[in-house]
Amino acid sequence: MISLLESIHSELKLNADPAYKKSQQRFFKEGIELYGVRIPIVRKIASKFFRKIERSPAVDASHHFRVTIFALCEELLKTNMQEDSVIVYDFAYRMRTEFEPKDFVVFDRWVKNYVNNWAKCDDLCTGALGELLATYPQLIQKTVPWRKSKNRWVRRASAVALIVPIKRSNTLPDVFAAADALMADEDDLVRKGYGWLLKEASNIYPNEVFAYVMKNKAKMSRVALRYAIEKMPKDWKRQAMAKL
Repeated sequence: MISLLESIHSELKLNADPAYKKSQQRFFKEGIELYGVRIPIVRKIASKFFRKIERSPAVDASHHFRVTIFALCEELLKTNMQEDSVIVYDFAYRMRTEFEPKDFVVFDRWVKNYVNNWAKCDDLCTGALGELLATYPQLIQKTVPWRKSKNRWVRRASAVALIVPIKRSNTLPDVFAAADALMADEDDLVRKGYGWLLKEASNIYPNEVFAYVMKNKAKMSRVALRYAIEKMPKDWKRQAMAKL
């Protein structure tokens, strides 16, 4: 495990760009720890090491491979480095066809313990976690308590994690329930999260989402409302933005 971690970190350091690191540190208001490696390069590094682990004779059994990957992911997340989280969520997404309902426990822990900015939240939720919930929609109920969390990223995750499922099956009641629960949230990034979810849902269920927006626009923050109606027809946008 140590040698894999060291190898990954050595490669990240070799590809670090000081100028990019500075720009990213300015971009994230809540602060961020990173080497300064551009995302496309990080994903290439992730692909390289995933294949290396996959082909290793020591992890040829499927169960052993899962255990190895998840154990490595946990160690990478503990570093709090942004690039390490990108690698973790890339690894997890590559395993999506092997997900089991019990894997929710792993993702629940990651959301609550390691997600500390919007990029980590959205990468996990629109990737591996979203795939798990789309495959096993019954697990969406396990995200309901997230909507009342004191952690802003957990609350945002309760909405963003539903973006993949809504594209696969009719989880619209879950989408509206999440929006209802988060509508009065005072955190701008949480508002943007449920607004984004409504926007994605509107691509598939335009009439239902428009009706929901019109019913609730007086209670929605302007930022959530703007996100929700972004892809709607101009006439609908005018109606949604019109003062009551």
